Amino acid sequence: MPIKQLSETLINQIAAGEVIERAASAAKELIENALDAGATRIEIATAGGGKTLLRVTDNGSGMDATDLELAVRRHCTSKLDGNLLDIRTLGFRGEALPSIGSVARLTISSRPAGAGHGAEISVDGGKVQPVRPVAANQGTTVEVRDLFLRHPPG
Repeated sequence: MPIKQLSETLINQIAAGEVIERAASAAKELIENALDAGATRIEIATAGGGKTLLRVTDNGSGMDATDLELAVRRHCTSKLDGNLLDIRTLGFRGEALPSIGSVARLTISSRPAGAGHGAEISVDGGKVQPVRPVAANQGTTVEVRDLFLRHPPG
């Protein structure tokens, strides 16, 4: 069989099998992101044990539209400046959000301090929708629906 490049969606689904083993793993990743963003308040809502719905809302630093576009791409992170010997965050690889988006319906809405409005991006089974403006409080809300809809946990 000849060697070929895997699609971005398939790469993310493979990563999801390593990063997101169960709903609790997804919740852990999202909570760590909120803490790394400086959140002092984090709200978590779930349904169906986190598989039907997992929503994490924080009052952290928030993201603008450009950051949201990058946040759902693999290996994009605000947590590294090129030095693996000086990591001061809970997460840093930039794989959690694209991995979740490849196996679920993911929506992220966010507004940084001082911004007049927020922005929202959605990823459904690896298909990224364009960023759109939304009304949002400062911070970020990550909503995951139908976790493992497209890839059952190992």
